Amino acid sequence: MKYYEPELVLSAKFGADPKTFRKQMWPFIHALSELEYQVIIFDNRYKGDQQHDCLLSVDGTDFRINWTSKAFYSHKFKGCGLWYEVALNILTGDICWINGPFEPGKYNDLMIFRMGLMGELDEGERVEADDGYLGEAPLHVKCPKSLTSDPVNKKLKSRVRSRHETCNKRFKQWKILKEVYRHNIADHGSVFRSIAVLTQISFQ
Repeated sequence: MKYYEPELVLSAKFGADPKTFRKQMWPFIHALSELEYQVIIFDNRYKGDQQHDCLLSVDGTDFRINWTSKAFYSHKFKGCGLWYEVALNILTGDICWINGPFEPGKYNDLMIFRMGLMGELDEGERVEADDGYLGEAPLHVKCPKSLTSDPVNKKLKSRVRSRHETCNKRFKQWKILKEVYRHNIADHGSVFRSIAVLTQISFQ
């Protein structure tokens, strides 16, 4: 996944024929992805909590796929992709929530937030997000264009967004996510979750 070389090249490195390598590779990736529930823990948003009402920053990230469909069209890179929602502990940077994949041509950030993460928050709890989530501000979201946004916290908000961008860059250090994904898109969720698990472990 790190280098995303053709199976013929990778299988040769491991001294196996491509068919055997493929049979061994995917069960390993699926097993690694299942560690999500042991490594990416929603309650980790309380780590370092100072009794604030905003514990998580939330953003979406897109990855390119070899597909042709309006449902999968991403305006971010003007091509088809898959979309995931990621939430980080604002104070520690821990990955506390991942959700997806979704078709970026059918769902936007706010729709996904309403379908999942919003319902998991404590009463009175909000998240830090960009203006794509403005429709749930200020009740569930703090975002720059919200009427209740505090300009004094502008530097803090910028730091929070920067941390999220850094996490997304860590995901795309893996070429399987950086380049156009050329395998079965049904397996993309397992690939992303495997990398999210490894990224979170690297934070610990």
